[in-house]
Amino acid sequence: MKVLLDIKDSKANFILEILSGFPSYVKAKPISPAKESLLEDLKVAASEVRLHKQGKIKLKTAQELLNEL
Repeated sequence: MKVLLDIKDSKANFILEILSGFPSYVKAKPISPAKESLLEDLKVAASEVRLHKQGKIKLKTAQELLNEL
């Protein structure tokens, strides 16, 4: 199982140190700010697609996106 934790910067080293005490159970590694941003963007995009499928929001078409460029 994979779990993504959102930890305050001030406590991150402490939490990672605790997790490293369980090497046979836990593989802990920090992610870069760029990956963190990408994951957040993907989460927002998936949420928007879900809302669109439920008919709660209207998304732009590919043509509308191209016209903006």
